[in-house]
Amino acid sequence: MSEITKKLLENTSKPLGAPALLVLEDGAVFSGTSCAAQGEVFGEICFNTSLEGYLEVITDPSYAGQIITMTYPQIGNYGVNREDCQSEKPALRGLVVRDMCQVPSNWRCELTLPDFLRENNVVAIEGVDTRALVRHVRDNGAQRAVLSTLDTDAESLLAKVRASESIVGVNLAETVSRSEKATFGLDDLPKTQAFALSAPASAKYKVVAYDCGAKLSIFQNLVRVGCELTAVPWDTPAEDVLAMNPDGVFLSNGPGDPDAVSGTYTQVEKLLGKVPVFGICLGHQMMSKAAGAQIEKLKFGHRGGNHPVMNLRTHRVEITAQNHGFGLLFPTLGELIPEESAGETEHRDDLRFWVEKRVAPVVRNEKFGRIQLTHVNLNDGTAEGIAFLDIPAFSVQYHPEASPGPTDAHYLFTAFSRLMDGREDYLDIDIAADRLAGWKFGGEVNA
Repeated sequence: MSEITKKLLENTSKPLGAPALLVLEDGAVFSGTSCAAQGEVFGEICFNTSLEGYLEVITDPSYAGQIITMTYPQIGNYGVNREDCQSEKPALRGLVVRDMCQVPSNWRCELTLPDFLRENNVVAIEGVDTRALVRHVRDNGAQRAVLSTLDTDAESLLAKVRASESIVGVNLAETVSRSEKATFGLDDLPKTQAFALSAPASAKYKVVAYDCGAKLSIFQNLVRVGCELTAVPWDTPAEDVLAMNPDGVFLSNGPGDPDAVSGTYTQVEKLLGKVPVFGICLGHQMMSKAAGAQIEKLKFGHRGGNHPVMNLRTHRVEITAQNHGFGLLFPTLGELIPEESAGETEHRDDLRFWVEKRVAPVVRNEKFGRIQLTHVNLNDGTAEGIAFLDIPAFSVQYHPEASPGPTDAHYLFTAFSRLMDGREDYLDIDIAADRLAGWKFGGEVNA
């Protein structure tokens, strides 16, 4: 950069940041400038394809251990409203963007994103060719990375990142779970969202939620469908949960390798069949592990607000919000039951086979009886949801609360309430009607 350019930038709303460097363990180097806190951080590089909702992404506890790349070019242009945060503080390791907005415009804005990041000591880099970075990760897979504003020597950083710890085998859920139980109710719903959302249902169900790194909006959506919620730590004994006499148990999203979270899935195994259970994301993986299934690490994960998923029971396609780097291997749940799987006896690795047949296949599980594949990712044919047919339990891999993302999958919260009511058709819901029922139309904006 020339001296003239530097002087021009010094007198604009876009100050010139200090040099920063992102180095991946395979030797790829991406340069840019610092746009938040100073420091040096290590984590797994990943990317999120959401066009909006950067604050919800940044404050999602499921990103613990990761350096997030946002694919949308300008980030921060509507600033930060603290009531949209998904946790008390960000859990990510670092942030990579193409362009960081310094002057946001939004009537709900409280502060700029760079100020929020500095306030929470989050290291971030801008000026990176994020298109090239994302293509590199898609081609070469997720890997360790280092982001530094302190050391800009590529060789030095490469040596450091290759000596850093992988997130595989590490229990990151315990780092973002709560330390003691807490309750959530109608008084905990954000006041600044009331202008847009329909009035919540009155409390009807007593639900215990395992907090493995839960997003606050997930708890808020449970409250909105009538749940009186008690959140408990990730490793709470099943006996303690059952002693609360809940109408249902919810298993939250969370970060990292599900195989390392044995303190949760061993308890889930004791809960299944005793009480209705609903799991999201890591919670879905916990239920799968409890049933004896294997989990695979995806090449570069699913993260964004535009992933198409088909509900095999209704044949409706949902555009979903997702954030996970691991996934269920559906064939490992058990052998297919031909009479409930259109006569098929052999599993397929690409589950889009069942989409084309318009069949929701059923396997026989050694622990819990029949389990049905209910949802499939249309991008890569991976499992996105299962339902236990002989006990009251179901789960999905994606995030139905839409923070950020579309609201197509909101019906799953209604499905949980119907499951607790004992309805066998709990998943067979008109998703459009359910989605529209959650919004308020024609109301006044409350400042």
